[in-house]
Amino acid sequence: MLEKLGFQQLVEETLTIKRLTRVMPACQFVLAMVLALYVGFSRLHHLRFLEREPMLTGILKVLRLRPQCTFWRFLASLHLSVAGQILRIQQSLQRAWEAAHVALKTITLDTDTTVHILFGHQMGGRKSYNPKNRGKRSDQPILTFLAETREYLGGELRNGDRPTGKQIARHLESVFPALPKGVETIYARADSGFYCNEAVEAYEKAGTRYIVSARKTSRLVDESKAAPWTGSPKTDADAQCEFRYPPEGWSQAHRFIALRYIKKRPAATEGTQRSTATASSSKYERRHRHAGVVLQPAGGRGEPHQGGQKRRGAGRPSVGAVADELHLLSARHGG
Repeated sequence: MLEKLGFQQLVEETLTIKRLTRVMPACQFVLAMVLALYVGFSRLHHLRFLEREPMLTGILKVLRLRPQCTFWRFLASLHLSVAGQILRIQQSLQRAWEAAHVALKTITLDTDTTVHILFGHQMGGRKSYNPKNRGKRSDQPILTFLAETREYLGGELRNGDRPTGKQIARHLESVFPALPKGVETIYARADSGFYCNEAVEAYEKAGTRYIVSARKTSRLVDESKAAPWTGSPKTDADAQCEFRYPPEGWSQAHRFIALRYIKKRPAATEGTQRSTATASSSKYERRHRHAGVVLQPAGGRGEPHQGGQKRRGAGRPSVGAVADELHLLSARHGG
């Protein structure tokens, strides 16, 4: 397969590497990482498990693989412009699907941002969305993957600020030319970080059927409350509604679908809380019987406190909050 693809010639003609390597040629460094990804090892420190793998060392024509620090030094020596060259190599390797007689007529594009934590004072680091390490400076690269084959199609290393609409549109426009040949239908998915007019226009310009999670603004919530709600047989939601709504600053109205989920309290938890409340009431009765009064505990252990009575009403069960998830669908996509 590698001979049919002309991998060695492709790497030598595409990559601009001025540094002379001693332990292995530059082509073998790239080939080792590609083969490791092919067999399911996605990180460089996984190469230690393949150090003396007969098939891999036979293809590379070496006795054993070098440690991961050698591969890191090789990558660190490359110029930033090589990143685009490596992406062109990957796009050329899509010919492997043609050689295997795999033709993808329908594909799904997943676009998202990720958090890359910075340990130092690198330029561009920002304190932004970072749920696992709050307050730490990080970058936020934009990445797009092909869902069917989990291939990386395009990305951009950028600072830690939220991407603007123009940056999102520029990224999407760079991804569409990298799609495999012969694709007829393109679906796209993105979260609320890509909820902007520029992203929607980029999707529509490429003829993509898309779904984008919407940010819940006050106007959008009012529109969903006014829309008729029905059952949701195709999802696990308790109800759904559909309406057309033009967000502020957008060129036209789009189709929105809202899903409603009712939070239900588990039965086992209710029984445990009921038993705890009864035991607590008995303790309070024994403790204050000598004073001639019985003090009932407030809040979740006994009778509801005043605030709870106002919210639920006396004698009524507690009703959980209703979560609305809004999605933006293409105006041309009927399903």
